[in-house]
Amino acid sequence: MNKLAFTTKALHTKYPRRDPQGALRMPVYQTVAYEYENAEGIEAAFMGTQPGHVYSRSTNPTIEYLEQIIQNLTGSLGVIALSSGMAAISNLILALVKSGDNIISTKHIFGNTYSLFEKTLRPFDIEFKFADLTQTSKISNLIDDKTRAIFFETVSNPMLEIIDVKSLSKIASENNIVLIADTSITPLYIFNSREYGVDIEIISSTKYISGGATAVGGLIIDYGKFDWAKINKLHDDTVKYGEFALLNKLRKEVYRNLGACISPGNAFLQTLGLETLTLRADKACNNAMLIAEMLEKHPGVLTVNYPGLKSSKYHDIATIQFKNLYGTILTFNLSSKKHCFQFLNKLKIIRRATNLNDNKTLALHPASTIFAEFDAEKREEMGINDNMIRLAIGIEDCEDLKNDINKALDKISE
Repeated sequence: MNKLAFTTKALHTKYPRRDPQGALRMPVYQTVAYEYENAEGIEAAFMGTQPGHVYSRSTNPTIEYLEQIIQNLTGSLGVIALSSGMAAISNLILALVKSGDNIISTKHIFGNTYSLFEKTLRPFDIEFKFADLTQTSKISNLIDDKTRAIFFETVSNPMLEIIDVKSLSKIASENNIVLIADTSITPLYIFNSREYGVDIEIISSTKYISGGATAVGGLIIDYGKFDWAKINKLHDDTVKYGEFALLNKLRKEVYRNLGACISPGNAFLQTLGLETLTLRADKACNNAMLIAEMLEKHPGVLTVNYPGLKSSKYHDIATIQFKNLYGTILTFNLSSKKHCFQFLNKLKIIRRATNLNDNKTLALHPASTIFAEFDAEKREEMGINDNMIRLAIGIEDCEDLKNDINKALDKISE
């Protein structure tokens, strides 16, 4: 199976156990509990001495199959599927760090992730050191004996900042800290986290994987590269579980106790989404490239930010890391917030909504929506200004999208 290509693997990953009815499609096991033949059997399942499901907050056959597909696609040690991408980030950090520890990241990340770090976790004495991660030579100065990880997004949302991942991996490895990549904007077949030295991959499977915004979900992918004995909080788990220390810490404690499980129905929908991921992402990436090129030439547009454009300062590194597919997200600047709102209100095909990698193209004004909880000064620090529009490009016929954008732009000066 390892020699097969991405979509073939997504379609033909075998079930962890044969379905008793021989169903060609993994059923939705919409159940909470599981009956055992005898007390010895349920004891063995609880103790983990034999495989089995006992309660769907911990494991479920449909969810297990989603995890199995992702594990097969990535060649990872193990995968845990959660209720959302934010649940994946929070569960992972709470499994890795304790009071007094710190994590290095950047302010140029998704607003909810920044809010999690600054507003939710910092009061528990978990420190976050924010830096310009594109300046890798300066990162080592931030690392101390309490640093446990570097967290970054392969393409930051919505700044579209791209970091040299191999350089970041080298720094993390030399300092015995975990490299965590949120790859929600770069699908599994575009960016190979293992190849670039990522230890743990976080994905909002709500995005590309769900198959058109059908289901919320998140994934934690452990590549089995990191020695968990180097993390104080996981030292005892490493003695007991070896390379599976983090996965066991999550599955048997943090994930189980916080109750952040994905629903079986959502897991089922995401297994369907994986089957068509490459078809949808290829089309949307191609659409995004064509629209970015069009916007760059439009006289009413001040600037366009898209890594596929040669004018982007991230173009060269994006070309190396992402196999000439530059993603489906772009931003552009108009002359004022008023013009941004006029543009959004004139759109006929493109939807005014928040999400990424839906089948439909979506547009929003980041400053007044996904970054609305931050004041103007903080938004400026994060690189979010009032005249920015974010487009999340879908799989529509590109000429229809171009026409919709051009008509909306033409009307904002009226």
